[in-house]
Amino acid sequence: QVQLRASGPGLVEPSQTLSVTCTVSGASITKSGYWNWIRQPPGKGLEWMGVITYTGDINYNPSLKSRTSISWEKSENQFTLQLTSVTPEDTAVYYCVRTTGGWNWGQGAQVTVSS
Repeated sequence: QVQLRASGPGLVEPSQTLSVTCTVSGASITKSGYWNWIRQPPGKGLEWMGVITYTGDINYNPSLKSRTSISWEKSENQFTLQLTSVTPEDTAVYYCVRTTGGWNWGQGAQVTVSS
């Protein structure tokens, strides 16, 4: 059974870079699946941020593309989201999600952008 868990810094100052890592167990991120980042700001809906596929292809939400980077650490079975030049509007719960025929959601990571 696949399990995903997002972990992050908790608090980031404005203009800095946010980095959240997803640790996956029960499946290999390089063997199958589409590995997504989705966030939910307080009181708002879900926003898809980007995906890295098991082949290493990456796609981003066009509205965030200039600030977003997704990468993976194969040996750790992890993938990471980086978001640059953050503002308080980037405060959200960040989720990592596998989409392979169905949706597997990980435990989200709350990240607050504040000075």
